[in-house]
Amino acid sequence: MSQSAAMLNTTQPGLSKWLKDLEDDIGLPLFERQARGLRPTPYGESLIEHARRIEAQLDTARDDMQAMRDGGSGIVVVGTSGASAADTVPLAVLGLMQRQPRAQVRLVETTMDRLMSQLAHSELDIVVGRSAPELQDTQVRSESLYMEPIHFVTRPRHPLMLRDHVEWHDLQAYRWVVWPRGTPIRNALEAALASAGYPLPTDSIESNSTVLNLTLLNNSDMIGLASHRTARRLEELGALRIVPLRLAGFGSVSMYWRDDGLKRSAVVTMLECLRRAADRSVPDDGAGAHVTSPHQDIA
Repeated sequence: MSQSAAMLNTTQPGLSKWLKDLEDDIGLPLFERQARGLRPTPYGESLIEHARRIEAQLDTARDDMQAMRDGGSGIVVVGTSGASAADTVPLAVLGLMQRQPRAQVRLVETTMDRLMSQLAHSELDIVVGRSAPELQDTQVRSESLYMEPIHFVTRPRHPLMLRDHVEWHDLQAYRWVVWPRGTPIRNALEAALASAGYPLPTDSIESNSTVLNLTLLNNSDMIGLASHRTARRLEELGALRIVPLRLAGFGSVSMYWRDDGLKRSAVVTMLECLRRAADRSVPDDGAGAHVTSPHQDIA
């Protein structure tokens, strides 16, 4: 209480009285008094969540007005997971810059569970990543952009790249770098392993960082996992190679947004640019993989 009072430039008794008046106005207990301070009740937690949303929306309004004051067309904050960070999202940003050169863009990369929470709290305008309906808030809209397979990937000079043919048991000789449990790409991997009848290696390393994974793979004989578009992009750059082993099944990539974002020009244009980037054709790899839009049949 003393620290909070100091931050608010008031006294501890004054802050205590303000909190009591707030609880009286609402008619619900917001905090439990404990020896070391206050702890929010379920009612208090709910009010805090609303306050966070309001604060995030005010921050967005401030930044949006500043961008327009500087002659731009507003600001858009986009969250992306590893499935779209290397290809779809950056291409869409380039498209936005062509259509609205003065727009301001902020990009955030992390796992889908964190991104969807930030979107629900108005900290992000758009999220692009693996489709995750179980994480979707009731106030959030979604649209499927495309479907694609996932691939095992390695450094360019990996011993597996010398083989004409790769089987599942060949991969078991190496340590894997996998995405954390519960992430959509991890779920797709576990489903593919179950279909092939193989377990996940016990000495695997879990990481949700694309850059960290890329460094690990390029400096070892580890085997990683990447979505088709990401794998193709990194292969074109000479950073990774796709292992010629087909994984069963496909994963879909979607974009998510809130209705209130559609009132802002930069957000609407970014959604259009994401659709255009998603419709771009991506070359097949040696395993015969392909990418389909939501309007195409999966072969």
